[in-house]
Amino acid sequence: MKIKILTFIGFMLLSTISAQDRLDLFTLAGSYGFPTAYDSIYQGEGTETGMMASLVVPAVLSEKSVWYSSLNYFYWGVDNDEDMADDIMNPIRVHGLILRTGLIREFEKDRTLQLIFAPRFMSDFKNVNSDHFQLGGIVTYGKRYNDKLRIAFGALFNQEFFGPNLVPLIDLDWKLGEKWSLVGMFPVYGKLKYKFNERLDGGWSHFGLVTTYRLGDANYEGDYIDRRSIDETLYARYRLFGDFFLEGRFGYALGRSYEQYEADQKVDFTLPLISIGDDRIAKTASIHDGWIGSLRLVYSISLKDR
Repeated sequence: MKIKILTFIGFMLLSTISAQDRLDLFTLAGSYGFPTAYDSIYQGEGTETGMMASLVVPAVLSEKSVWYSSLNYFYWGVDNDEDMADDIMNPIRVHGLILRTGLIREFEKDRTLQLIFAPRFMSDFKNVNSDHFQLGGIVTYGKRYNDKLRIAFGALFNQEFFGPNLVPLIDLDWKLGEKWSLVGMFPVYGKLKYKFNERLDGGWSHFGLVTTYRLGDANYEGDYIDRRSIDETLYARYRLFGDFFLEGRFGYALGRSYEQYEADQKVDFTLPLISIGDDRIAKTASIHDGWIGSLRLVYSISLKDR
C-alpha cells in the first residue's frame, strides 16, 4: 500500500511537470516487418520480428522531486532462407534490457531538470560477460512557458559497442489546439496526436534509436550487431476498458540495417546521421527498408485524476 501511495503521489507531481494527460505505466508490444530483399549478394528476403515490454515506476522524494525509473526489454529477430557462413549470425536473435533511473527536479519559474542514468545490457544471451553491458545517460533542462507549451533541451549519451554515441534532444510537450498535440523526445521518439473522442486518438508516430548487441556464440564471439531503423508510422489508440488501451501502428522503416562487425571495428564518435572515423567493414548485408506493423497493449494512468 505504501508503494502504491508513493507512486500515485509521484503521478501527481509529474502532472505538474508535464501537461500530458496520461502516463503509460506498462506496455507490451509485438511488431512485424514484412519480407524485404537483402542488399547485394543474397537472393532471398528477410522477415523482421520484434517484441517490447516497458515498466515505469515514479516515486516521490519531495514536493519538487521525483525519482523516475523505467525498465525496457527489446527483442529483434530476422529470418530468411539463405545459407550464410558460420561466422555470420543467421538467423538474427538479439535482446536488450535498458534501465533508466534518476532524478526529475522542478525549480522556480516552471523550470525542470532531468538527470537519468541509463545502463544497457545488449546481448544474444550466450556466453554473457561484462562486455555485454553499456553505460549511458540522459540530461535535459527546460521550461514550461504556459499551459500549452513545455520545451526542454539536452542530450542522450551511450557507449555503444562501436564507440561513443551522442544524440542532442528536444523534449517537447505542445498542445497545438483543442484536439491536436505534439509530444516526444526528438529525434528518438515522438507523436503528433489527434483526439477523436474520449476513447480514441490517432495520428503520426516516430521512433529512431541506434542500438548495438554483443554476440557470444562461439562462431563469432565478441562480434556485435549494429541495428538502425527510423520507424515512421500512422497509429490509432483505443481505450478497451478502464485504463487499458490497444494501439496499432502501420508504416515504413527507413534506413533499416542489421550489420555484423568484429569487436575491433570502431567509430571515433557519432551524432545523428554523422559518423566520424567510420571505416568499419560489415561481415554481412542487411535487409532493405520496408513496411512494418505493430500492436501494443498499454496500461496508462490518468494524471488529471490523481
